Amino acid sequence: MTERQSRPRNPPSWHPADPERDGLWIFTRLRDFVDDIANTSPARLALTVFASVCLVFTFLLSLPVASATGTGTPIHQALFTAVSAVCVTGLTVVSTATHWSFFGQLVIMVGIFVGGLGTLTLASLLALMVSKKLGVRGKLIAQEAMNNAGRLGEVGTLLRIVIATSVVIEGALALAMIPRFIILGEPFWESVWHGVFYSISSFNNAGFTPHSDGIVPYETDLWILIPLMLGVFLGSLGFPVVMVLQQNGLNWKKWNLHTKLTIQVSFILLAAGAVLWGLMEWDNVRTIGNMNLGDKITHSLFASVMTRSGGFNLVEQNHMESTTMLLSDALMFAGGGSASTAGGIKVTTIAVMFLAIVAEARGDADVKVYGRTIPQGAMRVAISVIVAGATLVSVSAFLLLQISGASLDRVLFETISAFATVGLSTNLSAELPPSGVYVLTALMFAGRVGTVTLAAGLALRQRSQLYHYPEERPIIG
Repeated sequence: MTERQSRPRNPPSWHPADPERDGLWIFTRLRDFVDDIANTSPARLALTVFASVCLVFTFLLSLPVASATGTGTPIHQALFTAVSAVCVTGLTVVSTATHWSFFGQLVIMVGIFVGGLGTLTLASLLALMVSKKLGVRGKLIAQEAMNNAGRLGEVGTLLRIVIATSVVIEGALALAMIPRFIILGEPFWESVWHGVFYSISSFNNAGFTPHSDGIVPYETDLWILIPLMLGVFLGSLGFPVVMVLQQNGLNWKKWNLHTKLTIQVSFILLAAGAVLWGLMEWDNVRTIGNMNLGDKITHSLFASVMTRSGGFNLVEQNHMESTTMLLSDALMFAGGGSASTAGGIKVTTIAVMFLAIVAEARGDADVKVYGRTIPQGAMRVAISVIVAGATLVSVSAFLLLQISGASLDRVLFETISAFATVGLSTNLSAELPPSGVYVLTALMFAGRVGTVTLAAGLALRQRSQLYHYPEERPIIG
């Protein structure tokens, strides 16, 4: 018998202590799976990560310990709440304050914080945790998630800055509100809990509240309202803008184009929204008609900030005028900044399309602003985001009209609020049957990951063409 033939009689080369055979093979397979998706489809990785996070929080909220009564929560309610928290929306089908136990509210708060980091950021962190390092593709994903805020070699540092910035801002907001809750008579630890919950909910533009009557009791308390507005506004600017402000302060000349457009359009929408909302509701006795001048101004400014993604409300949405609801629809659809905790089609998308219209009206060949030319690819992405968003809202509104039989203004308001991850509600969500709840759940998920993933996918799938077909201009307009 030859030596080759006698080898099988020897003991096998592996042994029980081999990590691959000792239970750790799961992590190896997971690492390979994440690497494979990251290298082939970043958009698919983002969707997979976000969907997995939503399922984990759905499971936690369905546990009996998560409800105040100690009984399990129906799956459609647990799923809706989990997706609403992770997608930082704020819509609810059950009362956050009365239905959920402390554990359930804690799960919701953690879901808000995790979801506020964003889809591509979560995908990058997963790749970093599993592979212990970010490859070139992983860095490209993370860089795209933060709107290319920095060089490729700095991505790991930027990811740490994102998390640190969130914690610092949320900590400052909590410290600002906790003393006020104590002064208002709440026990110390309850005040701490409410301060932390509201700080995370506001900065992540979630709109969840641990009080059964929301923030209505604080409608004239600027000590509570100002930190909430400040948190929502900072969160809606986006991490790339916040990092530029950290590095360059208020030096306008050192800001990049994204920061200039985001801040400028955000303030325009904030001012215009406050003025128009106030004018439309000035004499409405069901909202602010009987208030003094100072309170009317406070409510108008608060509504303008929250309508673009915050989700906190001081007045009953069903009591607003029809024109005010239409204004709210427009502001919600616009949303906040790119790579932020806000939803909507994003303010830079609006800016790019407005600049393109102005350039076309002037007969300019290029779209120019602040000494820069916006590339054609950016305008194609902007058009795609707007059309995709309008299509999602239209289809979902049609389905909800069939399911609920509610009026169009209520359905459209709830649909846009879900898509734009705002959280303002006409209470339609709580009235829907499970089929309608699932429609809104899918819309919240699509609104949080859809347009961002579409933009990222288009940006990462650029390819060179070796030929061009002859040009022919169709009649437009």
